[in-house]
Amino acid sequence: MSNIYSTLHLAHPCFTPSFAPVDKTSSGQDTPQSLPQNLEAQQDGHYSVMLPEIIAALAPEDGEIFVDGTFGAGGYSRAIVQQADCKVYGIDRDPAAHESAKELPEVKAGKIITLSGCFGDMERLLADTGVSKVDGITLDLGVSSMQLDQAERGFSFQTDGPLDMRMDGPNSSLRQPASHVINTYGEKEIADILYKYGEERKSRLIARAIVTDRVEKPFETTLQLSELIRRIIRVKPRKDGKSIHPATRSFQALRIYVNDELGELERGLEAAEKLLNPGGRLAIVSFHSLEDRIVKNFLRERSGGKPQGSRHSPTVEPAALRKHPFTLPSKKAVAPSDSECKENPRSRSAKLRVAIRTDTPDENASDKVGGQQ
Repeated sequence: MSNIYSTLHLAHPCFTPSFAPVDKTSSGQDTPQSLPQNLEAQQDGHYSVMLPEIIAALAPEDGEIFVDGTFGAGGYSRAIVQQADCKVYGIDRDPAAHESAKELPEVKAGKIITLSGCFGDMERLLADTGVSKVDGITLDLGVSSMQLDQAERGFSFQTDGPLDMRMDGPNSSLRQPASHVINTYGEKEIADILYKYGEERKSRLIARAIVTDRVEKPFETTLQLSELIRRIIRVKPRKDGKSIHPATRSFQALRIYVNDELGELERGLEAAEKLLNPGGRLAIVSFHSLEDRIVKNFLRERSGGKPQGSRHSPTVEPAALRKHPFTLPSKKAVAPSDSECKENPRSRSAKLRVAIRTDTPDENASDKVGGQQ
């Protein structure tokens, strides 16, 4: 994958980064680049994935405003305010994240302001604080290590806990836990969820077994479901001796469905387009093909990569002359460095995509203006 940051300043004159991140060459080796030296990806048991690359993409400057849409343990937010005299609004729907954030020195100093809610609602959440425009937005679409490592949250198929998976906590009144889906949905509905959101090829077999087993005993714990799936799917070790857990895809599917993660991502992308100032930076880290496909297609369309209308129609402006809301430093995603993958194996599937906001109004702006009375 190519080093996209050396061309960021060419994509938009407002973007002038002073450093570039570690990237991978075609040989897979780390390419030495100038990086901020004071970043600590590992803090309090949480690893901030591709942190140097994120900070290089956002290139914080004094007086700017940023949004960390997936605040978690605050790794991105803390690194941003360490680079410049700026402000970060950290959004998270998990009450536990806000509780732990109270003790962060950057929060106490007012450099980081936490907002409770979903990043898909960032436009409204920021408006409630009097903010209408920002200079950078970052999203880490992976599940927080804190959530994965806490058995009581129900995200892990390797430790026993309640079959919950709600990112806004077990006391959420906004959504039902994963156990509700497994114990009440029909066989076809369960199979469709596992296939659509987990790309699980044996979704029908798993769904049939779930419906059969729950008659005798409802599913209440993660290991109960995990062991059923292991019973059905036999995984052969790869040549390197490693193998993916047979429940990985099914647990991913349930988590995405329960939390409406793909819908949240689509809303978040639309909100980012509206909120970013000209020259504003958008940096998104994804971890699986479903969410990366949404990000890639959105940015491709919004940067002019997807033709609109007929090329023979005289009323359609030629694609080369049409202005678009975003420019892309590179169409390719950036992968984490080899050294990071060794230090944090969970980073291996990460992909970073970056876009820069132009001065073109968002696609719905004219409709809104025209619709005002």
